[in-house]
Amino acid sequence: MSKTTCTAFAFFLILCTATSIMAQRDAPATNASAWHVDQVFHVGGQGGWDYLTADSEQGLLFVPRSTHTTVLNAATGKMVADILGQKQNHGVAIVPSAGRGFISDGKDASVVIFDLKTYRVLGKVKADIDADCIIYDPYSNKVLVVCGDAGTLIPISPDIDPQSGTADAAIALGGKPEFLAVDENRIYVNLVDKNCVAVVDSKTMKVRDKWPTAPGGAPAGMSIDREKHRLFVGCRKPQKLVVMSTENGRVLADLPIGAGVDATQVLDGCAFASCRDGTLAVVHEIEGKFRLETVATPPGARTMGVDPKTHSLFLPTAEFTDKKDARGRPMAKPGTFKIVVVRPAKS
Repeated sequence: MSKTTCTAFAFFLILCTATSIMAQRDAPATNASAWHVDQVFHVGGQGGWDYLTADSEQGLLFVPRSTHTTVLNAATGKMVADILGQKQNHGVAIVPSAGRGFISDGKDASVVIFDLKTYRVLGKVKADIDADCIIYDPYSNKVLVVCGDAGTLIPISPDIDPQSGTADAAIALGGKPEFLAVDENRIYVNLVDKNCVAVVDSKTMKVRDKWPTAPGGAPAGMSIDREKHRLFVGCRKPQKLVVMSTENGRVLADLPIGAGVDATQVLDGCAFASCRDGTLAVVHEIEGKFRLETVATPPGARTMGVDPKTHSLFLPTAEFTDKKDARGRPMAKPGTFKIVVVRPAKS
């Protein structure tokens, strides 16, 4: 081999090595190095559960347990307080600026108001039948609760008189709402029986549009990435995570997920969909393309709360028997309630 040939070959090897290093640097993280179950809180206690809410600033978890709402330390899972007196609760919205928390009580068709410092119940506001998902919208400065069987969205002022105050007028959605998300101008509500997202103008509080979720159907969980203008809608029939543009409702992607999705969340640039079958879908968007990973979780971990401060997802579930409840779901073993904590793997 001539000197010129050797020099050219050496340059070729250097170029290939550099290209390989750049490809490895730019390649997405593998499933093994991404997210995993990092911790499990064995909480126990009585009652069912729905979705929990994390208070990042105070390091707390608010966990509805059917007839009472447990407040836990988010680092240890130990009980801090227990808020009693609900009939069938679903979720919690916290408004630190008002010093209040709000609990949706579907069976009572009301929203319970409590003090964030003392956890004392201050009163309740009439909502509508099957009051379910509840969040705080900082843009309209309203607590928003959707009522499934009534097909309504109800705004509530955070400073409402908890004894004699009334909520704002209910907004008819034209379908059964499951979850909602907000940005500066809109409120997005998925309608599980209509296979669409209702778009509500947050200034006029009127439904302005309805965006189909096809090819996904029976939309349940919903979350938003405001920076990228994305909605992530977890659908049950068929089992899809639908990625939708908040600018025009266009479906950008539909990704296969597990059975029984009930929640989606956005954290650290990823989207998550938690499913009853014991799978947690993790979606990464890279240059407009979406990549899907799956993390194994315990069966029944279908809902979740998120804490961006500690980069944690909290998924409630329990151990189950072979018996089924009235809805055909496995019954939980008494005292086995737990919260699974999913975090990114340490490099």
